[in-house]
Amino acid sequence: MSADTASRDAAPPAPRSRIQPWILMYHSVADPADDPYGITVSPERLDRQLRSLERRGLTGVGVGTLLRARAGGLGRGLVGLTFDDGYRDFTEHALPLLKRHGCTATLFVLPGRLGGDNDWDPLGPRKPLLTEDGIRAAADAGMEIGSHGLYHQDLTETADGELREETRGSRELLRRITGVEPDGFCYPYGTIDRRAVDAVRDAGYGYGCAIAPGPLAGDHALARTHISHADRGLRLSTKRALHGIRQLRAGGSR
Repeated sequence: MSADTASRDAAPPAPRSRIQPWILMYHSVADPADDPYGITVSPERLDRQLRSLERRGLTGVGVGTLLRARAGGLGRGLVGLTFDDGYRDFTEHALPLLKRHGCTATLFVLPGRLGGDNDWDPLGPRKPLLTEDGIRAAADAGMEIGSHGLYHQDLTETADGELREETRGSRELLRRITGVEPDGFCYPYGTIDRRAVDAVRDAGYGYGCAIAPGPLAGDHALARTHISHADRGLRLSTKRALHGIRQLRAGGSR
């Protein structure tokens, strides 16, 4: 073997792309008539949105699956699906549709509010959250369970002890419920700072989902695209194109 050949064989891998995957952010799947925050998509609209993705050659998967596929060079044709807050309507309405379309998703839940409701939304309406049994049912159906913290608190405003409980504490509670330590964390309200991102990484999570992470973007601060009831085929295509443009502007490599 020549020295040049040995040098090529020992060459380090190519730099990892900084372009983040396309990850869709859902919340509630129910009647969107009373929806002051724009977080509710009807089951019929979710069905159409999933069919629209299919027509574009895309399959929805959980974020953990998506990241592992991309690491192996197999991410083409996959889009991340996430559902925040852990509403009970996920198992009632979203789960059957995901299974019908051959999709999986990451469900970010609040183990400190099991069976409670979304009282952090002052305008309402009140929506019931999943119980332990509901979370286990979603996991048993092949969905990835991730943490959304304990109580839906803005991590950038918590004291150190609270921050540990929201990250490490919620991870341990979910391990007790599902038997698996969650790999993913979702920042409540999408708000992050360096301290929050470091806390999520230090708690053992493999990735974290934000909304618009800015300069903190990376595996522990992934960007996501909010999906509403108004999003049909053309709007979805536009949002996909805008995601690509934003990522290209962010830079091509580390």
